[in-house]
Amino acid sequence: MAEKQDFIAKSRLINEMSIKNRLIEFFTKWEVILVIIFTLMFVFFTNRTPYFLDWFNLMNATFQFSEKAIMALPMIFIIMCGDIDISIASIIALCAYAVGNAAQGGASIPSLLLISLLVGTLAGLFNGVMITGLNMPAIAVTLATQSIYRGISIGLLGDQARTSFPEGFGVFGQEFIPNTIIPYEFVLYLALMLLFAFILHKTTYGRRLYAIGNSAEAARFSGVNVKLTRIINFTITGFFCGLTAMLLASRILSVRSNIATGWDLEIITLVVLGGVSITGGKGTVFGVFIGSLLVGYLKFGMGLLKFSGTLMTIVIGSLLIIAVLLPRLLDLYKANRKLRLQAQH
Repeated sequence: MAEKQDFIAKSRLINEMSIKNRLIEFFTKWEVILVIIFTLMFVFFTNRTPYFLDWFNLMNATFQFSEKAIMALPMIFIIMCGDIDISIASIIALCAYAVGNAAQGGASIPSLLLISLLVGTLAGLFNGVMITGLNMPAIAVTLATQSIYRGISIGLLGDQARTSFPEGFGVFGQEFIPNTIIPYEFVLYLALMLLFAFILHKTTYGRRLYAIGNSAEAARFSGVNVKLTRIINFTITGFFCGLTAMLLASRILSVRSNIATGWDLEIITLVVLGGVSITGGKGTVFGVFIGSLLVGYLKFGMGLLKFSGTLMTIVIGSLLIIAVLLPRLLDLYKANRKLRLQAQH
């Protein structure tokens, strides 16, 4: 009888430890931590201003970050492989110039979209070919092309602006889905987010990205064409630069050479904050989705409370530092905890 009671007690203890371990594992996931931070932020701003928790205001605020969030999606693929692209804002500027110039010449909306996508895709392809062909670090190549692409738009446009666009051009960047308060841009972002989540987490291509990020050499020996995959990543990013340029031009109905200045680091911040390791091989699309909402609504809330631009920059920068350091600390904690559990058994 005593042995049976001891057995029941030990089984109960093991079960409690198992539940505890699963809870710790769950609540130390970066995506879960982001959801908690996002919830606390929502509660804070809701209590601080009555204008925050208003569905029209919340949906209207998505206009300010949907384009950057869209650009964060292909950036996931690039950073997942251990690369980086700091020329994206300059590619957007180059595409926007092409759109503005063609619109002034009387091009139709479909033609403008085609031109923008083509320019962006070629610019992204050039980045990828230069990086893999010359076997140079992505940061070095894209730093150079950042100056080249922005320099082209500045040289051709100067301090002028292109403001002549076809009728209806501003609909997609400024309007809501009929009979709703949901912007077209935000719906497009949600659809693209689901598409990228499927590709990254459910396809062979996604598994290749994780493999390259963890070890490009091991992936190469496993039969993965690492160079081609990296070229595809940069080309896809260029394509979405073209799409984003169209959305941005549609929203502000103006094209200048300084358009999208500073977006490079903001977009990279969204990706890293979302849990994608800056060294590659780790991260999820869902994490980047929550990170994008967190930064977007954090800026919206701080704007309502009349925070200065400098303070906003400090807060976002602090979030980026946390996003880089905390996941590493969590990994160390999990590794130490695993060793302790193994020692106990």
